[in-house]
Amino acid sequence: MRRIPASQRMRKELEELLNGAEEGEFLLSELIKKGAAIILQELLEQELTEFLGRGRYERQKGEKTGYRNGYEPFRIKTAEGKICVYKPQVRDTEKPFSSKLAAFFRNNSQVLEKLALEMYARGLSTRDIEDALIEATGDIILSKTAVSNVTEILYKEFEEFQNRDLSRFEIEYLFLDAIYETLRARFGVAEAVLCAWGISRDGRKVLLHLGLGNKESYEDWLSFLREMVRRGLRTPITITTDGAPGLIRAVEAVFPKSLRIRCWYHRMQNFCSKVPEEIWLEIKAEIMAIRDAAGYEQGKQMAYEFIEKYRDKFPSLVKAFREDLDALLNHLRLPFRHRRYVRTTNLVERSFEEERRRTKVIPCFLTEKSALKLVFSVLMRAAKRWRRINFTKIELNYLDRLREELGIKEEPQDMQELEEVCN
Repeated sequence: MRRIPASQRMRKELEELLNGAEEGEFLLSELIKKGAAIILQELLEQELTEFLGRGRYERQKGEKTGYRNGYEPFRIKTAEGKICVYKPQVRDTEKPFSSKLAAFFRNNSQVLEKLALEMYARGLSTRDIEDALIEATGDIILSKTAVSNVTEILYKEFEEFQNRDLSRFEIEYLFLDAIYETLRARFGVAEAVLCAWGISRDGRKVLLHLGLGNKESYEDWLSFLREMVRRGLRTPITITTDGAPGLIRAVEAVFPKSLRIRCWYHRMQNFCSKVPEEIWLEIKAEIMAIRDAAGYEQGKQMAYEFIEKYRDKFPSLVKAFREDLDALLNHLRLPFRHRRYVRTTNLVERSFEEERRRTKVIPCFLTEKSALKLVFSVLMRAAKRWRRINFTKIELNYLDRLREELGIKEEPQDMQELEEVCN
């Protein structure tokens, strides 16, 4: 039986961390440690491949050059704690194999940590990694080919995320928003990175999909949502968005039976600009009382009273308040304890900005690929703040009844039916 390379076992552990983490497991330090360990393990195995002159399982050509002979545990101290990797061993060689990389990283663990963060955050080029090693040692430890092999292997994680089956997540609440990044290739023009995440039936908050939308247009969002449906996303009960017209149109085309919720954070910012500063706190208290009403009908009644009260005094505020009012109140149709979780799209924006400041990532990218990888890795690292929600049996029964009332099917939406609706 062929032995499984240590790097493959370690990548499997990281995949389980990314895809199946329980609450509290998504620690930044843990991801850094595992990422650093995988990077070093891949580099060590590439170093041995170069020493032997052939890859794993390749037949030996010409003179005898030795054989792989298992691994030896090897620990490196880092700021995040000790990480364990496995030095490849060889036998039957004319000269003994001594890993230059292992010796280097034992005394330069900060370089490994930097590579781990940067490769997962930005997808460093082969030249970037070579420069990092040369700067620290003054010599080239690995060839360009070996480093290139490592970067290609690591990129597979992002591709796997973008293509994973979404039917395994029983999403009840869906959230959609965009983060803007500047691409050098487009001369400083900011591109919208479209983000989707959701709260599943078991209470987990899950990052579902990322995509690039040049202008956050209807066509961009429509394509983005169709892709998730194609991958098995079932129809959610609610979809929380900001007020972007293209996004709202796309949501109503793809998920016409779901309850659309207008993000309260964005709306409050808009309302604030419609009244004098000295009276805003008083107005804000009245609007928040509507937001926190006991139920949908009560909230609607309070909203109508608010409109009548300020119709003549603050017409621009009332106009903004009446706009998309049902979407502003739809969270009140949900179980009481869930309402505060679904009424804003702040989760991704806040997580991204906080983590971006923390890691000091350069805010410009050469390619769309590197921009998407940044958002993916940063949001995954920030997921330690995405705490699980405990759904009670009563709340789950309530959601089931609401699904039935809205006429939402349990199974993922049929693509042919979707095409007919959108066209």
